[in-house]
Amino acid sequence: MDTADLGLPVNVPSTALFTDQYELTMLQAALKAGTAERHSVFEVFTRRLPHGRRYGVVAGTGRVLDAVENFRFDEGVLRFLREKAVVDEETLGWLAGYRFSGDVWGYPEGEVYFPGSPVMRVEGSFAECVLLETVILSILNHDSAIAAAASRMSSVAGDRPLIEMGARRTHELAAVAASRAAYIGGFSSTSDLAAGFRYNIPTVGTSAHAFTLLHDTERDAFRAQVDSLGAGTTLLVDTYDVTEAVRAAVEVAGPGLGAVRIDSGDLLLVAHRVRQQLDELGARDTKIVVTSDLDEYAIASLAAAPVDAYGVGTQLVTGSGHPTCSMVYKLVARAESAGPEAPLVPVAKKSTGGKTSIGGRKWAARRRDADGVAEAEVIGTGEVPPELAGRQLLVPLVRGGEVVAREPLDVVRDRHAAARAGLPLSATQLSRGEPVLPTEYVHLPSGS
Repeated sequence: MDTADLGLPVNVPSTALFTDQYELTMLQAALKAGTAERHSVFEVFTRRLPHGRRYGVVAGTGRVLDAVENFRFDEGVLRFLREKAVVDEETLGWLAGYRFSGDVWGYPEGEVYFPGSPVMRVEGSFAECVLLETVILSILNHDSAIAAAASRMSSVAGDRPLIEMGARRTHELAAVAASRAAYIGGFSSTSDLAAGFRYNIPTVGTSAHAFTLLHDTERDAFRAQVDSLGAGTTLLVDTYDVTEAVRAAVEVAGPGLGAVRIDSGDLLLVAHRVRQQLDELGARDTKIVVTSDLDEYAIASLAAAPVDAYGVGTQLVTGSGHPTCSMVYKLVARAESAGPEAPLVPVAKKSTGGKTSIGGRKWAARRRDADGVAEAEVIGTGEVPPELAGRQLLVPLVRGGEVVAREPLDVVRDRHAAARAGLPLSATQLSRGEPVLPTEYVHLPSGS
């Protein structure tokens, strides 16, 4: 993929092995059975939201598009599959020419979703669609989980900016994806330079406790940082005694000191004391940044504190207790034969234990009340009711194998803010509860 149109300086490598072996063995068996070319419809959805969550956030769509576009079996990949005898030569020959040529529809990235929402729909031959299951799910499950946590945090932070700083708490590549998802969910910057390089997310950072400990005195450390970065920098003031550090910080940088960061202790109490001290020292415009294992509940508890920004790491990049969305990728319709005019037949999983699916190619719409507030997620097959025709959620993402919906990240971020604002007020409550919108099904196939 050429990312120059978005100003992104990194291309995505082949994603062909970001998959599970059974996808290739299913392909081999379907090729032998003559069913591989049957037109098929797969849908991505979740049966339930993580416990207590009121809404989900669609994130990772742009990365899915990159993955689909770069799903190619080059010589090295084919050699590996041959050496490991994963599939036979006929299947390897088919894979050598693989290019997804189908269609993908989905909720636009940044939109919210609910149980049963057809977040993404993939259509094409069974052979070309089945191979994409794992890579699509791995991206959407991870990114949507991080974006949902970020959304909850940003909703309680209000106008105070949030800094993503969790790279050291997760896999190095997951950290880059997490920064992207956090930005969609409402964070304003990241400490991860790879995320800034890849996705043009604003980056921030000054110093850690190690820098203070390097110097003979805290004052020496502050002076070195101010001499290098200017008085507008952020000084870390909790290595030793916070009161002494704040005094030294203002003496070194002057009343124009940009900010102080507090990374330990009773943040509510310490923030009030530091604000009072800064004001008494004449540094009334110096901001206070707090870090230290924050989550949405800790951020909410600091709403009345004189805090100007939050830095969040571990809880964000692990989904604040819910590191996956449990999305699944299920075949919901397939053609009766491989013929181009063969009609589609709804299919569904009927097993016990709650792991069922609903057959048929689905549409989704969000019904709103007279004030424009969302009141239900409506999902169905067949004709869309006229009153919902203008409320449909799925948009084309790929047509005939060509990506048609790549967009800048700021557009996605703004979309999420608007989608969340259109939900009932209870959506942003942190107390555990049911999804804020009920899911209603209409025109479903018989037996579903």
